[in-house]
Amino acid sequence: MMHAIADTTALVEEGVLTEGQARAIEARSREVMVSLAVNAILCLGIIAATAGFIFWLADPLAVAVTGILMLGGGLAVLARGSETLRMFGNSATLIGAGMLMGGASIELVDKYEDVAGWIMMPGGALVALICTWRWRHGAWSAGFVLGAVLLMGLAMHLGGIELLLQQYEIGSPLRNLALLYYAAALGAAGWLVDVRFVTALAIAPFAQMLETGTRYFHAAYVFYSPESTLTILQMVLLIVLCVWGASRLAERDARHLRILAILGFVVANLCALVGSLWGDVVGESVWGPGSRYYSSEYDDWDSYQAAREAFRDSALFISEHVYSVLWAVVLAVVIFWAAQRHQRGLFNAALTFAAIHGYTQMFESFADEPLAYVIGGLAAIPLAWGLWRLNQWMAAKQG
Repeated sequence: MMHAIADTTALVEEGVLTEGQARAIEARSREVMVSLAVNAILCLGIIAATAGFIFWLADPLAVAVTGILMLGGGLAVLARGSETLRMFGNSATLIGAGMLMGGASIELVDKYEDVAGWIMMPGGALVALICTWRWRHGAWSAGFVLGAVLLMGLAMHLGGIELLLQQYEIGSPLRNLALLYYAAALGAAGWLVDVRFVTALAIAPFAQMLETGTRYFHAAYVFYSPESTLTILQMVLLIVLCVWGASRLAERDARHLRILAILGFVVANLCALVGSLWGDVVGESVWGPGSRYYSSEYDDWDSYQAAREAFRDSALFISEHVYSVLWAVVLAVVIFWAAQRHQRGLFNAALTFAAIHGYTQMFESFADEPLAYVIGGLAAIPLAWGLWRLNQWMAAKQG
């Protein structure tokens, strides 16, 4: 489903909408924007207050007592207070729950590191499962509170698993399976509470299965992908499944799949950007010697370098030039397909990365090659004409 952006004033002048219909559309749009702003401020305030209380009190007993009082007070307001006070009840309840769970997690990690993971993993899972059960069978309080506590429990559960993986130095393939579990859990939780922001978070651990991720250096935040081609194939599979599922499910479910498809497309394009700059030796960090010496199994640099060169001599290498051409072709196809299928998110993302691709290649590959601009510009004209004619043919066939 495409969410249309319309000029209601122009539509009224053209007779498409009546004055009353235009005012109704504007009122609904304004209501959605105000609701989004209020919820964003409320959530940020709750998170800031929770973290502030924990670190300001800096004492387990004080944090626990304050958390219990806030939780109890919030539940009392929700049970007996009027509708106008419900927001304060929600806030107090969530701050109290956050102080109890967040304070307990911080205390465990700080003072009882050896057993922290073993306590947080089942403890968080228990909270999340109880909240899920109550969500499905009738909540104790507002759905906003129950959904938020469910997410707190899930965060505690996943944090416990990650602590255990780090504590016992568990690597592939178990770590890859754990990342897949993180993605599935976040996606399922986002779908259950119907918050697409949570669903969107699932793309991070899913992409990290092949070591794709981000890294921060002084004054620089970078994206890296040691397996550009394999990650692109991984994201293409995700996009196909999500688009296919979204076309067959109700809107409530389909919008979660669409957000995953868009983010999968974004990650795939970032990987294509990496490939268009440096090319890709397929499989080097998966079944090869690894793309980094410090994370490999070799004891010295010379043996690692010899193994790496031997692997590269026999491995599939996709050059940056091939990547650049294929990326441009795929972007053109996706832009046209997304426009035809009313996939606004994919359409906007494809246009954005087409601009990024052109800008990057302008400076990286063809800065001093004016003939390349001539060839590329002239080639774009028949391409645009062909897409225009194809669109006319498809419209006539459908009509």
